[in-house]
Amino acid sequence: MTKQEKVNFVISKLKELYPTIPVPLDHKDPYTLLIAVLMSAQSTDVRVNQITPLLFQRADNPYDMIKLSVEEIREIIKPVGLSPMKSKGIHGLSHILIDKHNGEVPKTYEELEALPAVGHKTAAVVLSQAFGIPAFPVDTHIHRLMYRWNLTNGKNVVQTEKDAKRLFPKELWNDLHLQIIWYGREYSPARGWDLDNDIITKTIGRKSVLNDYYKMKK
Repeated sequence: MTKQEKVNFVISKLKELYPTIPVPLDHKDPYTLLIAVLMSAQSTDVRVNQITPLLFQRADNPYDMIKLSVEEIREIIKPVGLSPMKSKGIHGLSHILIDKHNGEVPKTYEELEALPAVGHKTAAVVLSQAFGIPAFPVDTHIHRLMYRWNLTNGKNVVQTEKDAKRLFPKELWNDLHLQIIWYGREYSPARGWDLDNDIITKTIGRKSVLNDYYKMKK
């Protein structure tokens, strides 16, 4: 298969498996999505979805959030991990949204990444899922799969994002990044991986990855 044929195979297989695409983090608007994504760093979406309702019950907008102290926020979000940094980030960015953006979440990488505790991936998720702006956020699932599928050298997430944007049509980025995440969780996980269930890697996988898998299974 040529590289383009591989890309087309990935697109069609993911579309077939995930014709409708659920969004992993529960939210109701750009602000609650931003907070949920920030909280998801080094945590699971399931855990975040358990905790965000407790936080949003108290504050689901920046004006109510700054009425809470950093300590109060931290106490609520403790189960998701890294709570000291995340609570400061949530409180700090809520202040900035009010002071600089009329309480609204901005729609550019530059403005989002200027907010405390908001990195490139968080900004990309907000742009794509809250505003429908084409972005290709790369998380560990996407990084792992793009390497397994020999569509990137997998040196780092920055390179993987560049390769994904180069290979896949821009109008599909927002769907594909979610479809790949779901596929990675369901069929191509880091642990307990069964290649027989992973049709994409089995069909187009990097030779060294497939060889290592078969050696391990012997």
